[in-house]
Amino acid sequence: MTRAPGLSVRLKLTLSYAGLVVLAGGLLLGVVWVFLLRYVPEEPITGTAGFAPNRSDLVEAFLPAVAAVLIFLLAFGLVGGWVLAGALLAPLVRVTDAARKATAGSLSHRVQLPGRQDEFRELADSFDTMLSRLEAHVAEQQRFAANASHELRTPLAITRTLLEVGSIDPNRNTDELISRLRVVNTRAIDLTEALLLLSRADRRSFARECVDLSLVAEEAAETLLPLAEERGVAVELESEIASVLGSQALLLQLATNLLHNAIVHNLPTSGSVWLSAAVRPSTVTLIVENTGAELSPDLVATLTEPFQRGSGRIRNHDAGLGLGLAIAKSIVEAHDGRLTLTPRPGGGLSIRVELPAVGADVHQRESGLP
Repeated sequence: MTRAPGLSVRLKLTLSYAGLVVLAGGLLLGVVWVFLLRYVPEEPITGTAGFAPNRSDLVEAFLPAVAAVLIFLLAFGLVGGWVLAGALLAPLVRVTDAARKATAGSLSHRVQLPGRQDEFRELADSFDTMLSRLEAHVAEQQRFAANASHELRTPLAITRTLLEVGSIDPNRNTDELISRLRVVNTRAIDLTEALLLLSRADRRSFARECVDLSLVAEEAAETLLPLAEERGVAVELESEIASVLGSQALLLQLATNLLHNAIVHNLPTSGSVWLSAAVRPSTVTLIVENTGAELSPDLVATLTEPFQRGSGRIRNHDAGLGLGLAIAKSIVEAHDGRLTLTPRPGGGLSIRVELPAVGADVHQRESGLP
């Protein structure tokens, strides 16, 4: 935004300080005139020995001194105000320099303003915190964009290879080629839809309503029950009425992703998954635990990054797209909640979701109750 040039804040403060000093001096001299000189008679004083000045003599001697004092106060106010304003605005200059460097793309620079706490230090600390979060967010987005480009390039490359091989092979099996292309295309579409869902959660562009998280968990368990039976995984559900304020679709996607992750990354046979929804004071919790391989805390800390799973980078289709936990984390954060991952003793993973509970008044209003 282009703005017309104007006076700097330092010059404005300087003029204000100088004007205030001159005004204070003028008022002081005015007090001298009002309370002293006006009581001196205008006519010459008689009955005294020697020279006795009257009011005119005192005014004649007083006015040049007043003018000299006011000029001195003006100069002193300008010089002192300029120096004082510069000292006071120095922290703001550092914040402005940091903002300009951040605008130019240098998000690693910090103000790091020394000294005791005051308004400028609070501003600088808040600005440093904002830069830290912005730098982490930009780094995460760049890493995600690179990973997404890589993952989307893979099905496209496979498609091109299948088409090239099919075009030069006179004995090609058309039905097999179409089937393989359909599988690759379906995976590319699923990946694109997952990326769009992740972007939607990050933007928080959804309507909020009162949602019972226990019903969401039951629906997710019912949907994934065939997959669990196919893999020989037992799913145990324990829930109570747990109302939160959010998106029904996104919260269902959250529960589905967590449960799908727990089923897929489980023991080959005789695995178990425990799903529970409960209410705590001012908090609703959704906990998903599963058996499986032992995971280190360092590995668990990376599982919410895009295209990651328990054994590292995504390498096979059965493991999913590698976006399940990343989407879950974004959905939880979009609902002002917290997602915590911890390795279970003996193997497996424990995922805990904490969301703000809906108050009774909000629940009644959303339900249409009086």
